[in-house]
Amino acid sequence: MMKGDLQMPDCLKERNEYLLERFRLGDPTAESLLVEENMGLVRAIVLRFLGRGTEYDDLMQIGTIGMVKAIRSFSPEFGARFSTYAVPLIAGEIRRHLRDDGPIKVSRIYRKQGIALLREKNRILAEEGREPGIAELAERCSLSKEEAAISLDALSPIASLSGAIHDDDGGLTLEGTLSDEESERETERICDRIAIAQSIGKLPPLWRKIVLLRYFRNFTQQQTAEELGLSQVKVSREEKKILQSMRLALGG
Repeated sequence: MMKGDLQMPDCLKERNEYLLERFRLGDPTAESLLVEENMGLVRAIVLRFLGRGTEYDDLMQIGTIGMVKAIRSFSPEFGARFSTYAVPLIAGEIRRHLRDDGPIKVSRIYRKQGIALLREKNRILAEEGREPGIAELAERCSLSKEEAAISLDALSPIASLSGAIHDDDGGLTLEGTLSDEESERETERICDRIAIAQSIGKLPPLWRKIVLLRYFRNFTQQQTAEELGLSQVKVSREEKKILQSMRLALGG
């Protein structure tokens, strides 16, 4: 339960919608609660990338960064469920790490301490409606201020490593999204979704409409053309321009 509200919705999809709205309104607890609610989605994606030289805990950290990016950039205007939008950002964050960075070297003891600090912070926010300072958090967790600062810095922006495997459809169905990701076609489509998710807010009006219909409402090119009063050929040409523009903007 959040301060000032009667109760949280029971369905995860409704909880996501509720918390995303609270986040947009500036509620200081909403982001960490969203991360915690959706860690099962991160975990399921991470399992697809095991055995590639990076440990599970590190992949969870990287995937959570993608989740936070999804929370901060999501808009109801996209016409998609939050989990649909979040999957390519989470997978993309992990892919970029595996391609560019190698294993993250963060002390596990600092990560554990950071998780304890964040949980205590969220508890105080939820129960008392205020944000505690680092000195108070350190004292409550039996740490020095320096240890607390290092632990939170090592953990950032992770909010939680707990949660059941689920998404806002009521059951995880990543096989339908990622089971063929090793094929060239599926990998290309995932990369397109990542680019779209990160760049959609900067598009001209026509391009944004095409993107929303094609990639978030799953319209065919013909359905998109009919909706916008264009020819299918025009939609196809514009879509190619959109994807090329987005990839260039993202350095791809």
